[in-house]
Amino acid sequence: MYADLEEEQAELKSMWPLFDGLDPPIEQAFSDILDDEMSLLLIGEIDGTPLGLVWARSEPMLDRAAGDRVGVFRLIYTEHGARGVGVGEAMVTNALGQLRSSGHRRFDARVSPGHRMAKNFFEQNGFAARLIVMYHEDKEGVETHD
Repeated sequence: MYADLEEEQAELKSMWPLFDGLDPPIEQAFSDILDDEMSLLLIGEIDGTPLGLVWARSEPMLDRAAGDRVGVFRLIYTEHGARGVGVGEAMVTNALGQLRSSGHRRFDARVSPGHRMAKNFFEQNGFAARLIVMYHEDKEGVETHD
């Protein structure tokens, strides 16, 4: 399932696997997520068939937030054939509930530019954009001027 997620994201933004994905070996990356007390990994199923995953992580805010933390949806994926039937919504609802029960009141979701379906999904679940990350990569052979 992760390979499908990475392929979909890389088609939208080629640098996604370098910045936002998981480092291989993927099995170890997921093992590390499961061992991380600040992480929450959920699998969405229908009739016992895994159709989606969500990874959310509790992350610190600035000191002025007086110890508050933000629940960050780092990865979310639903198999193409299972989109629009409630798997993603159930995973997000469950994750929000678990994060709220541990004191979280603020939440972020990482959505790739151009992934209109993901943006719409999170907006339908009460999220709004608060930051756009801009990126630049020098191409080989380009001179830089000091």
